[in-house]
Formats: sequence, structure tokens, C-alpha cells
Amino acid sequence: MQAPSSSLGSSIRSTRILKGLKLRELAELATCSESMLSKLENGHANPSLAILHRIADGLQVSLATLLSPVDHTRIVARAGKRPAVRIDGIGSRAERLIPSGQGHLLEGHLHVLAPGAGSQGALAHEGEEVGYVISGRLRLTVGSETFELRAGDSFAFRSEIEHRYVNSGSTRTRVIWVSTPSRMSRGRG
Repeated sequence: MQAPSSSLGSSIRSTRILKGLKLRELAELATCSESMLSKLENGHANPSLAILHRIADGLQVSLATLLSPVDHTRIVARAGKRPAVRIDGIGSRAERLIPSGQGHLLEGHLHVLAPGAGSQGALAHEGEEVGYVISGRLRLTVGSETFELRAGDSFAFRSEIEHRYVNSGSTRTRVIWVSTPSRMSRGRG
């Protein structure tokens, strides 16, 4: 018999927490006992393929996502080597501060915004956001309130509240932006 996989258990646990599910709730969705699920999460048991499929379905993720190994050695992201994507116009980018696919409960980015660049419309989703303006200016609108932020200012708000942002200055703006990833709501596709 093969030894239980602690990485699989960690993947199940972190995905369950990320989805906002209690152990009991996932056990009900996967039609398995809470005790069995606890043993799986703690690496004390191996699931059958059928149970693993039901757990993945209950978590609304693919089986491959659960089986992907988590690389706990990726702790440091070096300057100039972090993945970055272009956003919000020419010269703007978001650098990923937290390695992807590692089972983290947070997302973190360094937003570098050219003058006039921003969210290009209103955003709203589950979660929470916090940020710190490193340099430049940022106009942040949350609900019906607009805030002009400068270097050293920080913010925090619930992501369900409609929000938008724009670099309101004439130089690049750099913002550290941390959020909880959006979760898929059960019952809605």
C-alpha cells in the first residue's frame, strides 16, 4: 500500500479554505465523512479515485488542480524575475509577488501604472483588498467615495463593493496590491 500524500492533503485543505468551506461542508458536498476528509487533509489516508473526484467536484476545481504538487521551496521571488503581465495601457504592468499554484490564500501584485492608466471600468467580486502606494498618485473610488492617495498612503476594502482606480498623476505610480482571490460561488455557474 502506498504511503498517504501530504501534498495532496495540503492541496485539498488550502483549496477548501480558499473556497471558504468548512470541513463539514466539503464532506457533505463530497459525500464522505468529516473524519475521512480530515485524515486526507492531514496526510493520514489515501482517497479512492471516486472520493477524489467528488472532492474536486465539491471544491469546483479539476482533479489535475488537486494533484498538482505544491512547491514549498518557492518562497522568494527575485526582482526582475517575477512574472509580469501588461495591464491598463502601454507601459503599465502587474508583477506577481506571490507564486501561482502554490496554494496561497492571498494574491499579491506590484502594480506599475503609467499616467492615466487604471482599471478601465468598475470592478466587483468576492474578497478583500489592501494596498500601499509606494510612489506616484492613485485615485481610488470605492462605492460612491473617491480618494486621492499619494506615496505612503494605504487602503483596505471589501471587494464586493464596486471599485475602480486610475493613476491621477503625471508620473508612474507603483502600488503593492494584495487581495483574496475571487471564489466561485456554489449554485452559480
